[in-house]
Amino acid sequence: MSPMIYTLYGFAIFFFVFWCGIWFVHLLAITYGKVKLHRKVSIQPRETPLPSVSILKPLMGVDPNLAQNLETFFTLNYPVYELLFCIEDKDDPAIAIVNSLMEKYPLVDAHLFLGGSVVGVNPKINNMQPGYEAAKYEYIMISDSGIRMKEDTLLDMVQHMTEKVGLVHQMPFTCDRDGFAATFEKIFFGTVQSRIYLTADLAGINCHTGMSCLMRKNVLIEMGGIRIFGCYLAEDFFMAKAFTDYGWKTSISSQPAMQNCGTCNIASFQARLTRWAKLRVAMVPTMILLEPLSECMIVGVFASWAVNVLFHWDSLVFYLVHILLWFLSDWILLSIVQNGSLPFNKFDFVVGWVFREFSGPYLFLHALWNPAIRWRARVYKLAWGGVAYEISPKIKS
Repeated sequence: MSPMIYTLYGFAIFFFVFWCGIWFVHLLAITYGKVKLHRKVSIQPRETPLPSVSILKPLMGVDPNLAQNLETFFTLNYPVYELLFCIEDKDDPAIAIVNSLMEKYPLVDAHLFLGGSVVGVNPKINNMQPGYEAAKYEYIMISDSGIRMKEDTLLDMVQHMTEKVGLVHQMPFTCDRDGFAATFEKIFFGTVQSRIYLTADLAGINCHTGMSCLMRKNVLIEMGGIRIFGCYLAEDFFMAKAFTDYGWKTSISSQPAMQNCGTCNIASFQARLTRWAKLRVAMVPTMILLEPLSECMIVGVFASWAVNVLFHWDSLVFYLVHILLWFLSDWILLSIVQNGSLPFNKFDFVVGWVFREFSGPYLFLHALWNPAIRWRARVYKLAWGGVAYEISPKIKS
Protein backbone atom coordinates (compact mmCIF):
# COMPACT_ATOMS: atom_id res chain seq x y z
CA MET A 1 0.00 0.00 0.00
CA SER A 2 1.10 3.57 -0.65
CA PRO A 3 2.13 5.92 2.17
CA MET A 4 -1.09 7.85 1.59
CA ILE A 5 -3.16 4.77 2.41
CA TYR A 6 -1.12 4.11 5.55
CA THR A 7 -1.68 7.73 6.62
CA LEU A 8 -5.41 7.42 5.94
CA TYR A 9 -5.69 4.28 8.04
CA GLY A 10 -3.55 5.85 10.75
CA PHE A 11 -5.94 8.78 11.11
CA ALA A 12 -8.92 6.43 11.03
CA ILE A 13 -7.46 4.32 13.83
CA PHE A 14 -6.68 7.43 15.88
CA PHE A 15 -10.21 8.83 15.62
CA PHE A 16 -11.81 5.46 16.36
CA VAL A 17 -9.64 4.94 19.44
CA PHE A 18 -10.31 8.53 20.55
CA TRP A 19 -14.05 7.94 20.13
CA CYS A 20 -13.82 4.78 22.23
CA GLY A 21 -11.96 6.77 24.88
CA ILE A 22 -14.71 9.39 24.96
CA TRP A 23 -17.30 6.70 25.56
CA PHE A 24 -15.15 5.22 28.30
CA VAL A 25 -15.30 8.67 29.95
CA HIS A 26 -19.10 8.60 29.64
CA LEU A 27 -19.28 5.24 31.42
CA LEU A 28 -16.82 6.31 34.12
CA ALA A 29 -18.77 9.51 34.85
CA ILE A 30 -22.10 7.69 35.11
CA THR A 31 -20.68 4.96 37.34
CA TYR A 32 -18.63 7.25 39.55
CA GLY A 33 -21.48 9.75 39.81
CA LYS A 34 -23.80 7.02 41.02
CA VAL A 35 -21.30 5.98 43.68
CA LYS A 36 -19.89 9.37 44.70
CA LEU A 37 -22.76 11.84 44.65
CA HIS A 38 -25.53 12.42 47.21
CA ARG A 39 -24.23 10.04 49.83
CA LYS A 40 -25.86 10.36 53.21
CA VAL A 41 -23.90 12.60 55.58
CA SER A 42 -22.67 10.74 58.67
CA ILE A 43 -23.93 12.13 61.97
CA GLN A 44 -22.22 9.52 64.13
CA PRO A 45 -20.41 10.79 67.26
CA ARG A 46 -16.73 11.58 66.71
CA GLU A 47 -13.75 10.92 68.99
CA THR A 48 -12.38 14.38 68.14
CA PRO A 49 -14.45 17.55 67.66
CA LEU A 50 -15.14 18.80 64.15
CA PRO A 51 -12.62 21.39 62.93
CA SER A 52 -13.74 25.02 62.96
CA VAL A 53 -14.26 26.76 59.61
CA SER A 54 -13.85 30.36 58.41
CA ILE A 55 -16.16 31.00 55.43
CA LEU A 56 -15.14 33.77 53.03
CA LYS A 57 -18.04 35.28 51.08
CA PRO A 58 -16.86 37.73 48.36
CA LEU A 59 -19.83 39.87 47.26
CA MET A 60 -20.42 42.42 44.52
CA GLY A 61 -23.85 43.73 43.71
CA VAL A 62 -27.30 42.28 44.39
CA ASP A 63 -29.48 39.86 42.48
CA PRO A 64 -33.02 38.73 43.41
CA ASN A 65 -31.82 35.56 45.16
CA LEU A 66 -28.86 37.00 47.09
CA ALA A 67 -30.64 37.38 50.44
CA GLN A 68 -32.00 33.83 50.49
CA ASN A 69 -28.67 32.40 49.31
CA LEU A 70 -26.75 34.19 52.07
CA GLU A 71 -29.31 33.20 54.69
CA THR A 72 -28.55 29.51 54.09
CA PHE A 73 -25.08 30.16 55.52
CA PHE A 74 -26.56 31.50 58.74
CA THR A 75 -28.55 28.29 59.25
CA LEU A 76 -25.82 25.68 58.68
CA ASN A 77 -25.93 22.66 60.96
CA TYR A 78 -22.29 22.86 62.02
CA PRO A 79 -20.84 23.43 65.51
CA VAL A 80 -18.24 26.19 65.04
CA TYR A 81 -17.83 28.45 62.01
CA GLU A 82 -17.56 32.13 61.17
CA LEU A 83 -18.88 34.11 58.21
CA LEU A 84 -16.56 36.71 56.69
CA PHE A 85 -18.39 38.87 54.14
CA CYS A 86 -16.05 40.80 51.85
CA ILE A 87 -17.31 43.77 49.80
CA GLU A 88 -14.94 46.04 47.90
CA ASP A 89 -17.26 48.97 47.14
CA LYS A 90 -18.42 50.81 50.26
CA ASP A 91 -21.62 51.85 48.44
CA ASP A 92 -22.51 48.31 47.33
CA PRO A 93 -26.22 47.52 48.00
CA ALA A 94 -25.18 44.04 49.23
CA ILE A 95 -24.02 45.72 52.46
CA ALA A 96 -27.61 46.33 53.55
CA ILE A 97 -28.54 42.67 52.97
CA VAL A 98 -25.56 41.43 54.98
CA ASN A 99 -26.30 43.82 57.85
CA SER A 100 -29.95 42.76 57.98
CA LEU A 101 -28.99 39.08 58.15
CA MET A 102 -26.41 39.74 60.86
CA GLU A 103 -29.15 41.47 62.88
CA LYS A 104 -31.57 38.60 62.24
CA TYR A 105 -29.01 35.97 63.39
CA PRO A 106 -27.04 37.67 66.19
CA LEU A 107 -25.73 34.36 67.55
CA VAL A 108 -23.91 33.54 64.31
CA ASP A 109 -20.29 34.71 64.29
CA ALA A 110 -20.36 37.02 61.23
CA HIS A 111 -18.24 40.00 60.18
CA LEU A 112 -18.27 42.46 57.28
CA PHE A 113 -15.08 43.71 55.59
CA LEU A 114 -15.19 46.71 53.26
CA GLY A 115 -12.69 48.11 50.79
CA GLY A 116 -10.66 45.11 49.77
CA SER A 117 -6.89 45.11 49.42
CA VAL A 118 -5.01 45.26 46.12
CA VAL A 119 -2.61 42.30 45.98
CA GLY A 120 -2.90 41.46 42.26
CA VAL A 121 -5.07 41.75 39.17
CA ASN A 122 -7.68 39.25 40.38
CA PRO A 123 -10.60 41.27 41.82
CA LYS A 124 -11.96 38.30 43.78
CA ILE A 125 -8.65 37.78 45.60
CA ASN A 126 -8.37 41.53 46.25
CA ASN A 127 -11.87 41.53 47.68
CA MET A 128 -11.25 38.54 49.99
CA GLN A 129 -7.82 39.51 51.28
CA PRO A 130 -8.97 41.48 54.40
CA GLY A 131 -11.35 38.67 55.36
CA TYR A 132 -8.65 36.05 54.85
CA GLU A 133 -6.24 37.96 57.08
CA ALA A 134 -8.87 38.04 59.84
CA ALA A 135 -9.85 34.35 59.53
CA LYS A 136 -9.22 32.60 62.83
CA TYR A 137 -10.07 28.95 62.19
CA GLU A 138 -8.12 25.97 60.85
CA TYR A 139 -10.14 25.50 57.66
CA ILE A 140 -10.85 28.20 55.08
CA MET A 141 -13.90 27.97 52.86
CA ILE A 142 -14.39 30.19 49.81
CA SER A 143 -17.98 30.43 48.61
CA ASP A 144 -19.35 32.60 45.82
CA SER A 145 -22.41 34.80 46.30
CA GLY A 146 -24.68 32.66 44.13
CA ILE A 147 -24.24 29.45 46.15
CA ARG A 148 -27.18 28.07 48.12
CA MET A 149 -26.30 25.65 50.94
CA LYS A 150 -28.17 22.80 52.56
CA GLU A 151 -27.92 22.57 56.34
CA ASP A 152 -25.50 19.63 56.15
CA THR A 153 -23.40 20.76 53.15
CA LEU A 154 -20.49 22.07 55.22
CA LEU A 155 -20.49 18.89 57.30
CA ASP A 156 -20.38 16.85 54.10
CA MET A 157 -17.39 18.81 52.83
CA VAL A 158 -15.50 18.54 56.12
CA GLN A 159 -16.05 14.77 56.20
CA HIS A 160 -14.28 14.53 52.83
CA MET A 161 -11.23 16.30 54.31
CA THR A 162 -9.42 13.09 55.17
CA GLU A 163 -5.83 12.83 56.37
CA LYS A 164 -4.17 13.20 52.95
CA VAL A 165 -6.69 15.63 51.45
CA GLY A 166 -5.89 19.35 51.58
CA LEU A 167 -8.70 20.78 49.46
CA VAL A 168 -12.33 19.72 49.06
CA HIS A 169 -14.49 21.30 46.38
CA GLN A 170 -18.02 20.92 45.11
CA MET A 171 -18.97 19.95 41.58
CA PRO A 172 -20.88 22.85 40.00
CA PHE A 173 -24.61 22.38 39.47
CA THR A 174 -27.71 24.59 39.62
CA CYS A 175 -30.88 24.94 41.67
CA ASP A 176 -34.24 24.39 39.98
CA ARG A 177 -35.38 27.62 38.34
CA ASP A 178 -37.90 28.59 35.66
CA GLY A 179 -37.17 29.52 32.06
CA PHE A 180 -35.17 28.14 29.12
CA ALA A 181 -31.92 29.79 30.28
CA ALA A 182 -32.17 27.92 33.60
CA THR A 183 -32.86 24.68 31.72
CA PHE A 184 -29.85 25.30 29.50
CA GLU A 185 -27.61 25.93 32.51
CA LYS A 186 -28.78 22.77 34.28
CA ILE A 187 -28.20 20.69 31.15
CA PHE A 188 -24.68 22.07 30.72
CA PHE A 189 -23.63 21.57 34.33
CA GLY A 190 -25.36 18.19 34.60
CA THR A 191 -23.89 16.71 31.41
CA VAL A 192 -20.77 18.27 29.85
CA GLN A 193 -19.39 19.76 33.05
CA SER A 194 -20.30 16.81 35.28
CA ARG A 195 -18.80 14.29 32.86
CA ILE A 196 -15.46 16.11 32.89
CA TYR A 197 -15.56 16.87 36.61
CA LEU A 198 -16.39 13.36 37.80
CA THR A 199 -13.89 11.65 35.51
CA ALA A 200 -11.13 14.11 36.43
CA ASP A 201 -11.75 13.65 40.15
CA LEU A 202 -11.66 9.87 39.77
CA ALA A 203 -8.39 10.09 37.82
CA GLY A 204 -6.82 12.64 40.20
CA ILE A 205 -6.72 15.39 37.56
CA ASN A 206 -7.10 19.04 38.60
CA CYS A 207 -10.69 20.06 37.83
CA HIS A 208 -11.22 22.52 40.67
CA THR A 209 -13.65 25.42 40.28
CA GLY A 210 -13.53 27.90 43.13
CA MET A 211 -17.21 28.68 43.58
CA SER A 212 -17.30 26.49 46.70
CA CYS A 213 -14.19 24.96 48.21
CA LEU A 214 -12.70 24.08 51.60
CA MET A 215 -8.96 24.29 52.29
CA ARG A 216 -6.49 23.71 55.10
CA LYS A 217 -5.38 27.12 56.35
CA ASN A 218 -1.95 25.93 57.52
CA VAL A 219 -1.12 24.83 53.95
CA LEU A 220 -2.29 28.17 52.57
CA ILE A 221 -0.08 29.96 55.08
CA GLU A 222 2.87 27.81 54.02
CA MET A 223 2.24 28.83 50.40
CA GLY A 224 2.07 32.52 51.29
CA GLY A 225 -1.70 32.96 51.61
CA ILE A 226 -4.30 33.62 48.96
CA ARG A 227 -2.48 36.78 47.84
CA ILE A 228 0.03 34.72 45.81
CA PHE A 229 -2.82 33.70 43.50
CA GLY A 230 -3.76 37.31 42.78
CA CYS A 231 -1.79 37.30 39.50
CA TYR A 232 -4.20 34.74 38.00
CA LEU A 233 -7.82 35.08 36.92
CA ALA A 234 -8.33 31.32 37.32
CA GLU A 235 -7.10 31.39 40.92
CA ASP A 236 -9.09 28.23 41.69
CA PHE A 237 -7.10 26.10 39.22
CA PHE A 238 -3.78 27.35 40.57
CA MET A 239 -4.87 26.89 44.19
CA ALA A 240 -5.60 23.23 43.53
CA LYS A 241 -2.35 22.87 41.58
CA ALA A 242 -0.41 24.38 44.49
CA PHE A 243 -1.98 21.92 46.94
CA THR A 244 -1.05 18.94 44.76
CA ASP A 245 2.46 20.37 44.26
CA TYR A 246 2.78 20.44 48.06
CA GLY A 247 1.85 16.75 48.20
CA TRP A 248 -1.82 17.06 49.14
CA LYS A 249 -4.77 15.45 47.41
CA THR A 250 -7.96 17.17 46.32
CA SER A 251 -11.44 15.70 46.38
CA ILE A 252 -15.00 16.61 45.47
CA SER A 253 -17.70 16.30 48.10
CA SER A 254 -20.82 14.25 47.56
CA GLN A 255 -23.11 17.29 47.36
CA PRO A 256 -22.84 19.47 44.24
CA ALA A 257 -22.50 23.24 44.55
CA MET A 258 -26.02 24.58 44.05
CA GLN A 259 -25.77 27.80 42.05
CA ASN A 260 -28.85 29.95 42.54
CA CYS A 261 -28.16 33.26 40.84
CA GLY A 262 -31.33 35.30 40.46
CA THR A 263 -30.23 36.73 37.11
CA CYS A 264 -30.36 34.03 34.45
CA ASN A 265 -30.18 34.59 30.69
CA ILE A 266 -28.59 32.88 27.70
CA ALA A 267 -26.28 35.75 26.69
CA SER A 268 -24.63 36.15 30.11
CA PHE A 269 -24.23 32.41 30.56
CA GLN A 270 -22.64 31.98 27.13
CA ALA A 271 -20.29 34.86 27.93
CA ARG A 272 -19.37 32.96 31.09
CA LEU A 273 -18.72 29.76 29.12
CA THR A 274 -16.58 31.68 26.62
CA ARG A 275 -14.54 33.22 29.44
CA TRP A 276 -13.94 29.76 30.93
CA ALA A 277 -12.82 28.45 27.53
CA LYS A 278 -10.29 31.28 27.21
CA LEU A 279 -8.91 30.47 30.65
CA ARG A 280 -8.62 26.75 29.87
CA VAL A 281 -6.76 27.39 26.63
CA ALA A 282 -4.30 29.75 28.34
CA MET A 283 -3.67 27.34 31.23
CA VAL A 284 -3.66 24.08 29.24
CA PRO A 285 -2.87 24.82 25.55
CA THR A 286 -3.54 21.20 24.51
CA MET A 287 -7.24 22.03 25.00
CA ILE A 288 -7.09 23.81 21.61
CA LEU A 289 -7.21 20.37 19.96
CA LEU A 290 -8.76 18.10 22.57
CA GLU A 291 -11.79 20.16 23.59
CA PRO A 292 -13.39 20.53 20.13
CA LEU A 293 -12.79 16.84 19.42
CA SER A 294 -14.65 15.89 22.59
CA GLU A 295 -17.88 17.52 21.35
CA CYS A 296 -20.65 15.11 20.38
CA MET A 297 -21.27 16.35 16.85
CA ILE A 298 -17.60 16.76 15.93
CA VAL A 299 -16.21 13.51 17.32
CA GLY A 300 -19.21 11.74 15.78
CA VAL A 301 -18.30 12.99 12.30
CA PHE A 302 -14.70 11.80 12.58
CA ALA A 303 -15.68 8.47 14.16
CA SER A 304 -18.29 7.85 11.44
CA TRP A 305 -15.66 8.42 8.77
CA ALA A 306 -13.20 6.20 10.65
CA VAL A 307 -15.53 3.18 10.93
CA ASN A 308 -16.36 3.49 7.25
CA VAL A 309 -12.67 3.33 6.39
CA LEU A 310 -11.80 0.58 8.86
CA PHE A 311 -14.92 -1.61 8.88
CA HIS A 312 -16.96 -0.37 5.88
CA TRP A 313 -19.90 0.50 8.16
CA ASP A 314 -22.55 2.93 7.01
CA SER A 315 -21.36 6.36 8.19
CA LEU A 316 -24.82 7.95 8.43
CA VAL A 317 -26.32 5.12 10.48
CA PHE A 318 -23.30 5.10 12.79
CA TYR A 319 -23.52 8.89 13.25
CA LEU A 320 -27.23 8.80 14.12
CA VAL A 321 -26.74 5.94 16.59
CA HIS A 322 -23.79 7.81 18.13
CA ILE A 323 -25.94 10.94 18.69
CA LEU A 324 -28.82 8.91 20.14
CA LEU A 325 -26.56 7.07 22.60
CA TRP A 326 -24.85 10.33 23.60
CA PHE A 327 -28.24 11.91 24.21
CA LEU A 328 -29.39 8.99 26.38
CA SER A 329 -26.17 8.87 28.39
CA ASP A 330 -26.47 12.61 29.08
CA TRP A 331 -30.03 12.13 30.28
CA ILE A 332 -28.87 9.37 32.64
CA LEU A 333 -25.97 11.44 33.98
CA LEU A 334 -28.14 14.52 34.49
CA SER A 335 -30.68 12.43 36.41
CA ILE A 336 -27.90 11.11 38.66
CA VAL A 337 -26.56 14.59 39.38
CA GLN A 338 -30.09 15.92 39.98
CA ASN A 339 -30.82 13.04 42.39
CA GLY A 340 -34.53 13.30 41.69
CA SER A 341 -37.03 14.24 39.03
CA LEU A 342 -35.91 16.93 36.60
CA PRO A 343 -37.76 20.29 36.73
CA PHE A 344 -38.50 20.19 32.98
CA ASN A 345 -40.00 17.70 30.54
CA LYS A 346 -38.25 15.59 27.90
CA PHE A 347 -39.05 18.03 25.10
CA ASP A 348 -37.35 20.87 27.00
CA PHE A 349 -34.37 18.60 27.52
CA VAL A 350 -34.17 17.79 23.79
CA VAL A 351 -34.28 21.47 22.82
CA GLY A 352 -31.76 22.49 25.50
CA TRP A 353 -29.45 19.57 24.71
CA VAL A 354 -29.43 20.24 20.95
CA PHE A 355 -28.82 23.95 21.56
CA ARG A 356 -25.91 23.14 23.88
CA GLU A 357 -24.31 20.67 21.48
CA PHE A 358 -24.44 23.03 18.51
CA SER A 359 -23.46 26.17 20.42
CA GLY A 360 -20.52 24.55 22.26
CA PRO A 361 -18.08 24.41 19.31
CA TYR A 362 -19.06 27.92 18.22
CA LEU A 363 -18.36 29.38 21.66
CA PHE A 364 -14.98 27.64 21.76
CA LEU A 365 -13.99 29.05 18.36
CA HIS A 366 -15.16 32.48 19.48
CA ALA A 367 -12.93 32.17 22.55
CA LEU A 368 -9.92 31.40 20.35
CA TRP A 369 -10.71 34.25 17.97
CA ASN A 370 -10.97 36.88 20.71
CA PRO A 371 -8.73 35.87 23.65
CA ALA A 372 -9.30 39.06 25.70
CA ILE A 373 -11.37 38.35 28.81
CA ARG A 374 -14.13 40.66 30.01
CA TRP A 375 -14.90 40.28 33.71
CA ARG A 376 -17.56 42.70 34.88
CA ALA A 377 -16.26 46.17 33.89
CA ARG A 378 -12.64 45.09 33.36
CA VAL A 379 -10.73 43.60 30.43
CA TYR A 380 -7.78 41.20 30.79
CA LYS A 381 -5.24 39.46 28.59
CA LEU A 382 -3.76 36.10 29.52
CA ALA A 383 -0.21 34.95 28.93
CA TRP A 384 0.50 31.25 28.38
CA GLY A 385 0.43 29.63 31.78
CA GLY A 386 -2.50 31.70 33.02
CA VAL A 387 -0.87 34.91 34.35
CA ALA A 388 -3.29 37.79 33.76
CA TYR A 389 -2.70 41.41 32.77
CA GLU A 390 -5.42 44.07 32.95
CA ILE A 391 -5.93 46.15 29.81
CA SER A 392 -6.80 49.81 30.16
CA PRO A 393 -10.08 50.57 28.36
CA LYS A 394 -8.39 53.57 26.73
CA ILE A 395 -5.63 51.46 25.24
CA LYS A 396 -7.40 48.31 24.15
CA SER A 397 -8.11 47.87 20.49
